[in-house]
Amino acid sequence: MTDAQDGIKLPPFIFHNQFQGWMEVYAPVQRYETYLNNHQEWFHRCAHPMKTEPVGTHGYILTIGRYGSHGYEVEPKIGLHLLPQEEGVYRIETIPVPEQPFLNYEVNFQAAMALVPMRATPETDSDLLALNVIDYTRVNWELDLRVEMYFPRFIYRLPHGLIQGTGNRVLAQIVRQVSYRLTAKVQDDFHKTIGLDLGKRWRRKRFHAERVRTLTPAPDRPDEPEPPAA
Repeated sequence: MTDAQDGIKLPPFIFHNQFQGWMEVYAPVQRYETYLNNHQEWFHRCAHPMKTEPVGTHGYILTIGRYGSHGYEVEPKIGLHLLPQEEGVYRIETIPVPEQPFLNYEVNFQAAMALVPMRATPETDSDLLALNVIDYTRVNWELDLRVEMYFPRFIYRLPHGLIQGTGNRVLAQIVRQVSYRLTAKVQDDFHKTIGLDLGKRWRRKRFHAERVRTLTPAPDRPDEPEPPAA
């Protein structure tokens, strides 16, 4: 029996974090909704170089890349279901990865994205008015991400706090990289579809993401969350 198989018998580590962020797109809400509703046209190209596989009408299997620490690496896959818009809010939830062997981890991904109509003013948005952008959209998003991870036995020999802290940092790194990459590409792709080429400086000004809370339970107090992340 391999170390990885031995590790499966041990209890999983739980990494539970919440994130939030926002971005802006320079068109009215209704026009951006039309774009989002046609995700079959843009999701694959915006997710690249991450690999995507369609599942049904509104689902995708996303292969994120290779991540690891302390001599252990994993290439995480996640199944995402893009739910239709409801009262201005788009939600994404986890679906199973089909026809896959046991992946040594379980992911619970719950995201919500609200579209807020905005109007440019001379006091704060002169750069937008110079581009003849008056009505635009602010996208506020939240993500609750919980991962149960089974490690090979040699990882369990390390201090619990070291594994927990490293796992939370790696998870936050993945979310930052994936959310920034995907969000930036969606921004660029949408703006290109409406003939607006803004460049990277706009992305830096009009995008934000952060981890707001770590909810991973301590081993002796399973229901007590950790303090908010810096």
